[in-house]
Amino acid sequence: MRGIYKSSEGERLVRERYLAFLQRWPVPNQHIRIPTSQGETFVIASGAEDAPPLFLFHGGAANSAMWMGEIRAFAARFRVYAVDLIGEPGLSAPSRPPLASDAYVTWLDEVLDGLAVARASLAGISLGGWLALDYATRRPERVERLAVLCPGGVGRQKLGIVFVSLALRLCGKWGKRKLMARIFGRPAADPPPAAKAFVIQFLALIHQHFRPRMVKLPVFSDDALRRLTMPVLAIVGGRDVLLDSAGTRRRLEKHAPKAEVVYLPDAGHYIAGQTEKVQAFLAGAGQRP
Repeated sequence: MRGIYKSSEGERLVRERYLAFLQRWPVPNQHIRIPTSQGETFVIASGAEDAPPLFLFHGGAANSAMWMGEIRAFAARFRVYAVDLIGEPGLSAPSRPPLASDAYVTWLDEVLDGLAVARASLAGISLGGWLALDYATRRPERVERLAVLCPGGVGRQKLGIVFVSLALRLCGKWGKRKLMARIFGRPAADPPPAAKAFVIQFLALIHQHFRPRMVKLPVFSDDALRRLTMPVLAIVGGRDVLLDSAGTRRRLEKHAPKAEVVYLPDAGHYIAGQTEKVQAFLAGAGQRP
């Protein structure tokens, strides 16, 4: 089986850049390595140890560095555990068990148990949103609140972008820039330093050296969505080229009993500027009766 990186040199470059990001983590933190049945899992813990626990799950072809712009706000109210997903370009094991299996819920059980956390809130983006939903539908008793941005597994996964991706990857650096722009949107003329460092530069390095998962995410059944008995916040973009956001909104509003869906018609797959709303929801502010 091929590795998750195209070369050992590419793996070294990505890991070195990631370690440099971790040196600049905005708040005091601990690096925790948890042994699991899928191999070692790397977790960055921030915030007061007696604060309510919150787990953050990044998107595919990324790692926990993507939370650096939000971690200060989250850590002010929570004990935050930013988890490097297995099989992704972080510091966790490269294991990629089948998504349509019990492997990921078992893995997360082991992560929570390894941190002595019985119940927590979860937040995830894209693949991380699918992972959070998968866990919450199977272990609702362990999930306090759930916030997901552009989550997979609810609305239809669009296949057209796959063919566009294959074509653009043949066009060198220009094609890769075009592909990134289609998925994440065009960068601002003068992006904030954190966004420029991660979204533009680091993700470009990852996509140069990393082999992303080329599989369809399992779709949650209506019955599975009904098991989301905790408060749920979903934020989706109407111009998402990867996922059918209208379908995500429709299914969650119909089947998840306590779901609030925020539909942003002009947003794509990368949705910025939602930290305050997500934090307020996770803290219970403005909870609907």
